[in-house]
Amino acid sequence: MDDIDKKVIEALRQNSRITYTSLAKDIGLSEGAVRKRIKNLVETGAIQRFTIDTAEDKNLVRAFCLVSVNPSVPNPQVSEELKKVEGVKIVHEVTGQFDIVVSLLGSDIAEINKCIDNIRQVEGIAQTNTMIVLRTWR
Repeated sequence: MDDIDKKVIEALRQNSRITYTSLAKDIGLSEGAVRKRIKNLVETGAIQRFTIDTAEDKNLVRAFCLVSVNPSVPNPQVSEELKKVEGVKIVHEVTGQFDIVVSLLGSDIAEINKCIDNIRQVEGIAQTNTMIVLRTWR
């Protein structure tokens, strides 16, 4: 991935609806070159998916659950089980004090709490620490 690919990705992060023509003008390429670069970025896995945020999402409660895993259970095994829990959106295996960070999304605090209760039932979970998102900056 070169500097131009990085510019394309950053532009798409800022506005995933930007047209190829506008993006080409912004970074000084032809529309065809931008189209080809985006196609290559998707094919190589540099861009894995395109998503949207909706007005409905703004009314949802977001949280992060930090998870410590019992050393007798492999982290990937726990991660696979966490992905199955309703309300879990993303599972990250990380370094540091905790082994896994789980991104949660629910309609209200009660739904987030239920999700956390279900996370704690997963075999291998030693400890959790949950943080409710108060505000998001983009």
